[in-house]
Amino acid sequence: MSAAVPVPAPPSRPRPGLRERYLREGPSGFGDGELAGLVLGTGTARHSAAELGQALVQRHGSLGALLRLPPAALVHETGLGAARAVRVHAALELGRRAVLADASHRPRIESPLDAVRLLQPELSGRGVEELHGLYLNRRGLLLHRARLSRGSPTHTILHTGTILRTALLVQSQRLVLAHNHPSGDPRPSPEDLAVTRRIAEAGRLLGVELVDHIVLAGTAWRSLAEEGLLPPSS
Repeated sequence: MSAAVPVPAPPSRPRPGLRERYLREGPSGFGDGELAGLVLGTGTARHSAAELGQALVQRHGSLGALLRLPPAALVHETGLGAARAVRVHAALELGRRAVLADASHRPRIESPLDAVRLLQPELSGRGVEELHGLYLNRRGLLLHRARLSRGSPTHTILHTGTILRTALLVQSQRLVLAHNHPSGDPRPSPEDLAVTRRIAEAGRLLGVELVDHIVLAGTAWRSLAEEGLLPPSS
């Protein structure tokens, strides 16, 4: 009687519901590793795509570091191979080109009012708190804008690492943050001031200047920079 031939286990896929959650909620709630896992598409017999993506980002420290590698350097990463290495690197390069495209059409943010005019139509009617970021170059030209978090009617959860990783990825040297107060009161809370201080201090270490943090409430707004509530830049 011949020995049975072992059947290799099929490659694993991202955990159930990951793609559906992305379609339903968009990318704001996804970590870098999960996004990398979605790009990979499938995992291996031992690791899911999300686990491979997370390990890849952790080994190199950031998405920007991955982008700076030559594509061939990714081929020998665990679970990648040539096809997935190209896919990951091409996705990062596509994102870089997207945020740097059409420089002549980028608005320039030179004052808190410029930022308010850009963000108020989107944030003023929200029933829950959201934090948005405007990523600028040294001349104040907008490189990228993003919704960074979404919370409840009274607070939102901030991830300093995600905020600053985005700045490094789009090669931004200046950052304007803005969030809304559904209560209608634009006065910054003690928590707002503490978070602003934490982001400003972390950004300083990475060469990213926090230019302002604006609180919007309907048609009213407050600029922490104008009120002298930002930490000193040096």
